[in-house]
Amino acid sequence: MAGTRSARLAAEVGPKTPQVVVLVGATGDLSQRKLLPGLFHLYRAGFIPDLRIVGVSLDDIGVEAFRGLARKAIDQFFTRQAGEAEWTAFAERLDYVPLSAGAGALAAAVARARDSLGQEGGTQEGGTRESRCLHYLSVPPAAALTVVRLLAEADLAAGSRIIMEKPFGTDLASAVALNDRLHAVFSEDQIFRIDHFLGKEPAQNILAFRFANGLFEPIWNRTFIDHVQIDVPETLGLGTRSAFYEATGAYRDMVVTHLFQILGFMAMEPPTSLEPGPISEEKNKVFRSMLPLDPREVVRGQYAGYRSEPGVDPQSDTETFIALKCRIDNWRWAGVPFFLRTGKRMAEGQRIISIAFREPPKSMFPVNSGVGAQGPDHLTFDLADASKMSLSFYGKRPGPGMRLDKLSLQFNMKDTGLMGEVLEAYERLILDAMRGDHTLFTTAEGIERLWEVSTPLLEAPPPVRLYAPGSWGPKSIHQLVAPQAWRLPFEREWRNTDEHG
Repeated sequence: MAGTRSARLAAEVGPKTPQVVVLVGATGDLSQRKLLPGLFHLYRAGFIPDLRIVGVSLDDIGVEAFRGLARKAIDQFFTRQAGEAEWTAFAERLDYVPLSAGAGALAAAVARARDSLGQEGGTQEGGTRESRCLHYLSVPPAAALTVVRLLAEADLAAGSRIIMEKPFGTDLASAVALNDRLHAVFSEDQIFRIDHFLGKEPAQNILAFRFANGLFEPIWNRTFIDHVQIDVPETLGLGTRSAFYEATGAYRDMVVTHLFQILGFMAMEPPTSLEPGPISEEKNKVFRSMLPLDPREVVRGQYAGYRSEPGVDPQSDTETFIALKCRIDNWRWAGVPFFLRTGKRMAEGQRIISIAFREPPKSMFPVNSGVGAQGPDHLTFDLADASKMSLSFYGKRPGPGMRLDKLSLQFNMKDTGLMGEVLEAYERLILDAMRGDHTLFTTAEGIERLWEVSTPLLEAPPPVRLYAPGSWGPKSIHQLVAPQAWRLPFEREWRNTDEHG
């Protein structure tokens, strides 16, 4: 029964036309860790049965070597069991063109892929189904426009779709210039600017939680909510990304392209429907309502030892940590501060939205009852792959007298038995792009507005402050959030549901 249900779901939500994926940067780290395993899963699960992949990269290798690299990536990073027959069928769908071969060789490879899909993809209404190209640019931002020109020279732009990796510019001027040059080749409805945070099941669950529940929708505003925190600390360092990071920093790398997008989902008005257009419009309304950032309400940090990393300027002013206060100047959120924080080499790795509710205006409880001692009530979303939510509140401690403790209601997706149906973020976003669904992607207008509100910070950034690796960032972050307090580490641990059956 479960297999039948999964097959039916795959048929319903998969693209209706055969797909040729031109994977540029096919031998790179992202391709090996996420994209090739993800495409393999989408193929074998039946979401895209009519699939061809043309790998493109700087490496001068042949088709068999690329298939060997793909097999190694799937063996290492695919989280499910991969059968030999499934791999063999997938491998036959892989082709490869080195970038040095030029536009003609790429066009020929895509033509071969389309021909094979025309023969094997079946027919629709008596004719061969038309295949569609999806170009995934898994390349550094500086190389993106070179690839766009290559696709134009190969005559592969018309009717295709293109996925772009972040960052989308480094300031307002560069974002406008990038969009102008992109639009010279691709129309806006062909472009999918990817943010893997929004592809995660928990991020999408925010929409369901907000708009499907009469319990929470009426209180999602300044009358009941005191402040909001979006917190994404990372324990990871730079790895091999030091040169990229030195030119980018935590704000450009994480806040504009990730945290602000989550904020848009969290703060937007109800869309007229759950269609891509209305949802994108409501997110853009949030971005239009954002006040320009005040550098005095921003803390930039740099972990001790960063300047000794290979490829880093010994006098570097690049931030590896950023915390800021953001304000949305509209009817729903006027006066409610949004606190955002992210950084490298921090104490814990978390992806959290924490919503603090206003406390009652008057308390009739005794002074020593414990009410208010552990902060306000919170609704917490964990944006890790396994969706979790927690609602904390005060309740009476058993026994005589009136002593209060902080309690919580918790939900974990693992409790539902449906974890096997969760798509990994990149898988979901690739599938959406194939279907032409822009719901979880960023628009040109949205990204340009976010760079616009960022301009005061980029033009006059506060100095970086050192913090110890393994800490929660510079001590001045507590002044930024006062009189509130940062939510990490948690007041209460997530319950281990395995212990309770």
